Formats: sequence, structure tokens, C-alpha cells
Amino acid sequence: MVRFLYPMIVPPEKFDRRLMRQMFGAIAPRYNFVTSVFSYGMDRRWKRTAVRKAALPGGALVLDLACGTGDFSQLVLQSLPTATAVAADITRAMLETARGRCGCKAICADAVVLPFPDGLFDCVFVGYGLRNFPDLNAAIQEIRRVTRRGGMLVSLDFFLPAHRLWRALYLGYLYAQGAFWGLLLHGRPRLYTYIPNSLRGFTTIGDFSLLLKRMGYAPVDAHSYVLGGIGLHWAVKA
Repeated sequence: MVRFLYPMIVPPEKFDRRLMRQMFGAIAPRYNFVTSVFSYGMDRRWKRTAVRKAALPGGALVLDLACGTGDFSQLVLQSLPTATAVAADITRAMLETARGRCGCKAICADAVVLPFPDGLFDCVFVGYGLRNFPDLNAAIQEIRRVTRRGGMLVSLDFFLPAHRLWRALYLGYLYAQGAFWGLLLHGRPRLYTYIPNSLRGFTTIGDFSLLLKRMGYAPVDAHSYVLGGIGLHWAVKA
């Protein structure tokens, strides 16, 4: 198992979203600030709730998938010093920041081709990542594969509000926010509009809970924030 806890590089041909890698590489220095803005300053509180309710066992081995700058890794290690956190992302700039912040293992990996054996992790955390995966079902199957039986998937993400009027207003707000901060921080107004764009083909909190159940998770618990615009899920591998 030890060899899986050291940096490795997935061959470039494994990735089919190179533009996404370039974009996240560009926004890495501002990622924490922008995440806080788009989550109305509540991001860290939501993530602390996610870690607390995961109730990790002593010595837990966790995967922080699509780790960004490593918030979940940092919170896990702060709350459970005996745990081991492995941060995985397709963007090296994010991985370098995550490793520097909390000293976790950092691995460049594609969510649908994870370089880990079956049943390795006690918990897989995904922060704002699932909606960006090119094949959501394949990513969940891969997450389930590397999670031990009785282990957990914990996800925090943007979702489409169920109410159609609020959905339209919410997407419009995200577009306006994205354009404003993209122009102000990078001189590129379309840079952060990837958030509402990624939501166009995503789902609601309730439908995502049903999907997790169909894919072999039970029980599945979810909290809704921002009138269904943000969702936090805890799902146990049955």
C-alpha cells in the first residue's frame, strides 16, 4: 500500500479536459478567495460540518479528491492528527498549494482513473468537484471502488435549485459574480463563469441523492444551503 502514498503522474493522454487543467492552474493563487466569495463566506463552516459528521475513525486514511488547495485535507488533519490525507487533483498548481498548506501526500490523478487499489480509503471527500467531472457516473463508480465497505463519500458542491424561478435567478447571479471577479482579478471576465456553465448539465440535490443510492450507497444524507444552490452529502458504501 505504501507506494500509493507518494506522488505519481498520470500520463497526459488519460486527461480529456486539458482546458480545465489550464484554467484551474490560472486561478490557483486566488482559489481560496473566490471559493469564499461564491459560498457567501460559509465555505469553511460547511466543510467543518462535513468532516465532523463523517465521524472518521482513529488512524483514518482519507482521499481529498479534486482537492483544490487542500481544505478538506487540512481540516481532517486538524481534527484527527492520527489520520493520513491524500490530496488528488489534475492541476499541479493546486496540488503544490495543498501539500504546502498541510503536508499531505499529493497525487496528480484523473477522477475516473484513480491509481489506488480497491477498498483503500475510509472516506473520500470531494469539494466542488463532482460537477466538473466529464463522466459523473464513472467518477462515482471509481470513488466507490477505492472506498472500503462501510466507508463514506462526502461531497460539497453547487447544485441546480429545484425551484425553476430561483434556478434562473441563481444562475444569473453566478454569471454576474463570475464575470465581475474574473475581470477584476485576472482581466478575464469569462474565467469564473465556468461555475454556472458546469451547473447547466448537473442536477439537483435530491436527484443526486437518488443517484448515489442507485450506485450502491446507503444510507445517504444531505443538507441543502442557499435554497438548494449548495448541497452537502454524506453517503455510506453499502
